[in-house]
Amino acid sequence: MDTNMTERTSPTQTKWRKVAYGGMQPGFDDNHTDESFLEEMVTNANVRKRDMLKVMQDSVSISQYLCIVTLTGLVWIYTLRSTLNENSLLLLDVTLLGLGFLILILTQEMFSLNLLFHYILNISFFTTGLYLLAPIYQTLTRSISSDSVWAVTVSLLVLHLFLHDYFGSTIRTLEAPNNPTLTSCISLNASVVASVFMASRLPSSLLVFANMLFSLQVFLFAPLVTYCIRKYSFRLHLWFSFSLMVATLAFVYTLHLFLFVMLLGLLVFVTVVCPYWLIRMQEYKFEINGPWDEAKLCFEIVD
Repeated sequence: MDTNMTERTSPTQTKWRKVAYGGMQPGFDDNHTDESFLEEMVTNANVRKRDMLKVMQDSVSISQYLCIVTLTGLVWIYTLRSTLNENSLLLLDVTLLGLGFLILILTQEMFSLNLLFHYILNISFFTTGLYLLAPIYQTLTRSISSDSVWAVTVSLLVLHLFLHDYFGSTIRTLEAPNNPTLTSCISLNASVVASVFMASRLPSSLLVFANMLFSLQVFLFAPLVTYCIRKYSFRLHLWFSFSLMVATLAFVYTLHLFLFVMLLGLLVFVTVVCPYWLIRMQEYKFEINGPWDEAKLCFEIVD
């Protein structure tokens, strides 16, 4: 009788609650959890489901720029072999510059005559300074062996390709007002130094000037042109990219069969194999979210 009365008058145990800042709850340890703790667990809430075709289309930008750098290397090789002389290279420079400005005028809606005049004025100052510095570039690596120059050039081009912004522009544009990132600036500097190293092995200062002008047009101007084409029409971007791949493979095939096989394998690897790997890896991605995650503010703090 007395025992039953004691059980009825004993206080009921307090129910455990999930609190962030409430201290220890009476009757429970500090790390206590119950069966309701995992009710709010969510798996793979932020995992993006990727489409194979979409990833392959995005990888075309990488393959496109690989072909641009390959064509630049071919021009360097043809210049060192005296296949391209000063007049041919200067004609190529003027043609590429004219085509680049034509594409900018046709693809940018906010392009004006004042902006065109601004670009032409900057290029004029840039070309004049490059022409005056060409004799210095010619003798820059005279005391360095050709093997060392080739090794440094290839290493800088690999660094350039590794850090390059394949979906942006090296030059600030009207449609992309944000400044280039630090990695893209490092990539650009690596390509400029590689161009100087290669131009320093040429026999005449005029050929050095033409080669440097071509290289800087490619590394500075080509990302801007391809960015404007992709923003204007993605279908045009795909046609331009595949045409560039075919032309690059044709030129490399005339140079060396082994290089052709290597470039073809690299393009297939970047455009097909890497997207396939990315899609397959998504199956093994497992993300867990729950009440133990760090709290995220749902409002903006202003002064």
